[in-house]
Amino acid sequence: MKKPLQLLPVLLLLLLFAPGQLSAQQDTTQGSTKTDSTKKVDFSLMPFLSYNRNLELMLGVIPMMMYKLDQTDSISPKSLSGLSAIYTTNGSFFVAGFNRWYFKEDRWRASLFALTGDNNSQFYMDDIDSPGFYDYGTKTTIVSVGIQRKIIDKFYGGITYTYSHYDTQYEDDVQPPSTTETNGLEVNLLLDTRDAVYYPTKGRRSRLRWITYPEGLGNEVEANKILSEYNHYFSVHDDRDVIAARFAGKFGLGDIAFEQQVTVGGKDIRGYSQGKYRGDGLMSLQGEYRYNFNEKMGLVGFAGMATIYGSDTDSFNWKLYPGAGVGYRYRAFKTVKFNIGLDAAVGKDDWGVYFRIGESF
Repeated sequence: MKKPLQLLPVLLLLLLFAPGQLSAQQDTTQGSTKTDSTKKVDFSLMPFLSYNRNLELMLGVIPMMMYKLDQTDSISPKSLSGLSAIYTTNGSFFVAGFNRWYFKEDRWRASLFALTGDNNSQFYMDDIDSPGFYDYGTKTTIVSVGIQRKIIDKFYGGITYTYSHYDTQYEDDVQPPSTTETNGLEVNLLLDTRDAVYYPTKGRRSRLRWITYPEGLGNEVEANKILSEYNHYFSVHDDRDVIAARFAGKFGLGDIAFEQQVTVGGKDIRGYSQGKYRGDGLMSLQGEYRYNFNEKMGLVGFAGMATIYGSDTDSFNWKLYPGAGVGYRYRAFKTVKFNIGLDAAVGKDDWGVYFRIGESF
């Protein structure tokens, strides 16, 4: 029998709510306040409060900062770094660090993400005497590092390496304890014509990723995945609001272990938090209207549809899974349009609450 998906902690980066904010601007070389935004480091400290059907009440804090790696670089967007520490009332905890760097006049882009924690959640089994959800606990460690280089104007290519380690215990011994270690190597291409990387109002972002898990890198099962996404942004109402549209496709090739399977939910289709519908591949379409009623706050409304294939439960394959909901946005930094917020969505026999850093896509 395949093992349950252990990637829920990665969604930590999408969970954020900020009832309050602390911001400061500092000169990075002399420590004095300046009016030139290129001389500033913007800090934002957000408390975290959320509720999830699996993790229950979640409490924590997330400090972030935006800054220029090179103060003389007027082309690169500001880089972003942050930490997060979350505790949940079901006994889970996560600590993560995330970084996005832009440098050399946006000819180079890099990322670094690391997470460790203990995830107590559930998974669905239907090939036993008592089908249903069963609890499991996983000690998780994930480290991912990537680099991209501009090939021609607006077009980038790069590579990413991701290491993951999981130690899992299962409720009622429905499966034996397991230790899983994966090493993923990704090659990616990116076409980015957005007018801003953190809050685009027009343009498009198209990305194609090939991820391989070869046995030569220490993987027990050799597998490959192709991930594709296409986001398009339209400015409306005299550039006040934004219509955003997204297609996402995730395609597993070969012998896909459960750790590499995909789940209906998250940014691809909101409204699913139980992790019930998962398989080797997923396709989804969704649209979102972003209404900005003042400079610091806004509302969003969204709807979409997804389908999966390669599920262990045959009746889940190629069915339509709709999702729709609304959300609230708050501007986290003074000098850059960068939102944090809360979404609430309903799906097929499910619902979800999503606290996020940045927009959904």
